[in-house]
Amino acid sequence: MPITIAPEDPATEVAQSLLQAYFADRAISFIGGEYRPKPADPATLREPHGAFLVARSDGEAVGCGALRRLGAERFEVKHLYVAPAGRGRGTGAALLQALEDRAVALGASEVVLDTNSSLAAANGLYTSRGYASVPAYNDNPNATSWFAKPVR
Repeated sequence: MPITIAPEDPATEVAQSLLQAYFADRAISFIGGEYRPKPADPATLREPHGAFLVARSDGEAVGCGALRRLGAERFEVKHLYVAPAGRGRGTGAALLQALEDRAVALGASEVVLDTNSSLAAANGLYTSRGYASVPAYNDNPNATSWFAKPVR
């Protein structure tokens, strides 16, 4: 079945369920000390400050991703997650593209993100989609890598 991606309020049960799965998955795969979840404030993930998107396959929520405004033309990708049922089907790339498109619609010229080196698939996705390594732009204790991409 094709993947569909649509906006979702980050406070809905579906969104919260995906975020819980994301944080649980991160805790299991984390390397480099104790994982300390830093959920984004849902208010920052709603337009015009950001966005929250959910990917579905045959009606089942299989992934999510969020944007948060950091400046007039700079947005950050947050909580990009693909559940096991959505993996290996291009869901992560589709979500990332949809987030970039939404960022441009909200006025972005640059999208940034942080991640951990233990997430090999995520790091591979970001570099394959044109993200370049940049110096740390935040103090996220869970991050070991920071990336940026011009989107306009």
